[in-house]
Amino acid sequence: MTDTATLAGLDPVTFGDLLRVAGAPGFDRWQEQVRRTGGCTDPIHLIGSTKTVDPSTGTVLHSYSTDAEPGGRLRVACGNRRASRCPSCAWIYAGDTYHLIRAGLVGDPAKGTPDTVRDHPRVFATLTAPSFGPVHNRPANRPCRCGTQHSEDDPTLGSPLDPSSYDYGSTVLWNNHASDLWRYFTIYLRREIASRAGLTQTAAREQSRLSFGKVAEYQKRGAVHFHAVIRFDGPDGPDTPPPAWATLDLLTDAIRAAVERVRVVVPADEEAGYINDWVLRWGQQLDIQPIGAFGTGEITEQAVASYVAKYATKAAETTGTLDRRIGELSELDRHQVPEHVRRLIQACKDLDPVYPDRRLWAWAHMLGFRGHFSTKSRRYSTTLGALRQVRADYRAAQQRAALGLPDPNEHPDASTLVVAHWVYAGHGHTPGESWLAASIRRDIEHSRDAAREALIDQLALEGAAV
Repeated sequence: MTDTATLAGLDPVTFGDLLRVAGAPGFDRWQEQVRRTGGCTDPIHLIGSTKTVDPSTGTVLHSYSTDAEPGGRLRVACGNRRASRCPSCAWIYAGDTYHLIRAGLVGDPAKGTPDTVRDHPRVFATLTAPSFGPVHNRPANRPCRCGTQHSEDDPTLGSPLDPSSYDYGSTVLWNNHASDLWRYFTIYLRREIASRAGLTQTAAREQSRLSFGKVAEYQKRGAVHFHAVIRFDGPDGPDTPPPAWATLDLLTDAIRAAVERVRVVVPADEEAGYINDWVLRWGQQLDIQPIGAFGTGEITEQAVASYVAKYATKAAETTGTLDRRIGELSELDRHQVPEHVRRLIQACKDLDPVYPDRRLWAWAHMLGFRGHFSTKSRRYSTTLGALRQVRADYRAAQQRAALGLPDPNEHPDASTLVVAHWVYAGHGHTPGESWLAASIRRDIEHSRDAAREALIDQLALEGAAV
């Protein structure tokens, strides 16, 4: 697990703490706890106990207490979705998001979505912000307007050609109202669908339902845009087929028309020097692609689910800002935040007293955006909570089998009572623990990658044999 060269590069504090942890009596059990969290970078510490009792006799079948654990604590995964905060928990979150989106595309009866949903019209739409001023970019790999042909990792990409004329205020206000823009888009979309079908909105709702799953992504310029799977269903959701008039072309046309109609007006404040209303709308770069079922040249279900899952664990930190709330602007100097991002954060601070209900400074680290990064309509597919419950039930069944406790699914009459008491006791690692946890996480990642490659090789051999 350890590497001599890597150890040699550790600072004295981390190295000394690592030796302390490795020499502690409960080191093996500590490693087991951390491995069970997947190498979580910021585990939650719990103190408490649990008892499993036979309610008919009062017999204690099993008892557990953290008194015997290293430091008297049980460590559980933090569950943070951000890859910048905890790669291991973000990996699980991305996996859950992938299965949630995929279930709404290909169907999964085990997750409550029928296989017939694959026949429903559905598109992958990208809704973007408008222009707030020309920026450095890579137009079809041609030279930028500045005359330079930028590489993909050029840090100037997304920054303004002329920062003095760039509309930073509109950018952060647009981000701040992006969720409102999406809400109005869904309202207008249903109206446009009814209009094109020649029906009233009530009649259209009685015959069809619109389902979606979406994720937010930050462009390099710091503006949010949305990727969304939008699907036609029957009146009862994915269990019923959409009506004959609910075609892919109708859905595509309705999306374009709805995007054009959306407007959110933020009133001017002359006392603060803003004499004109801010009129926020979607950008002209609207992309709508049909989703193909079997890789027929259109964007595939696999690609869509993977794309959404990828961005479900990312946020504004991809632009160079912080992944936590900002206390003082001086923090930006310590973390070397890029100048363009710094100006967006400054715009949040300047506009915060003008529009206090929008809480722009509280969300300055998100460049003004205050919405959920991944959302779905109620009938799109399963929920993240349901996926987590399946995982928890599986682990509980494993634990019962290991302890020899009765399985309520196999023995309904052999019920047990669990009495538990837990207290939060902190979170995180010491410097040495953090280094060891990262090493454990890398080991898990390598094992996972090796297993995936072995499976791919096996499937390739089976395909060749057929």
